[in-house]
Amino acid sequence: MNSSAKSLATPHLVVLYALFAALSIAANIGLQKLSLMAYGGRFDVLLSVLVGTGGGLVLKFVLDKIWIFRYRHKNISHGVASFFLYSLMGVATTVIFWGFEFGADAIFHSEPARFVGGAIGLTIGYVVKYQLDKRFVFS
Repeated sequence: MNSSAKSLATPHLVVLYALFAALSIAANIGLQKLSLMAYGGRFDVLLSVLVGTGGGLVLKFVLDKIWIFRYRHKNISHGVASFFLYSLMGVATTVIFWGFEFGADAIFHSEPARFVGGAIGLTIGYVVKYQLDKRFVFS
């Protein structure tokens, strides 16, 4: 459905979007934990956040494209352009996510608090991101 993005008006799509957001959050936090287990050097937290963000981004793009917006790319270059635009829309929402994650870390100085802050930031970010994607990426 390339001509117009589906609305989240149906309960089915709301549940799917929430499920995909939860899966993406779990992937993000899980990849962060794996990264921290693999590397404990000077920039371990920053690297883990980047790894988690990248993994969650790719997973969420694929799920949203196929199941939420039912979007088909015309060709590979269109697909790459769509992913680039999807990623660009994620910049603002990533600032929200990172603000909560690094803010929780600065306040509480603990890994669990940082992960909870990240999950809260991701949740808020996904609500904003849906609106951006509907208007600018999958329209």
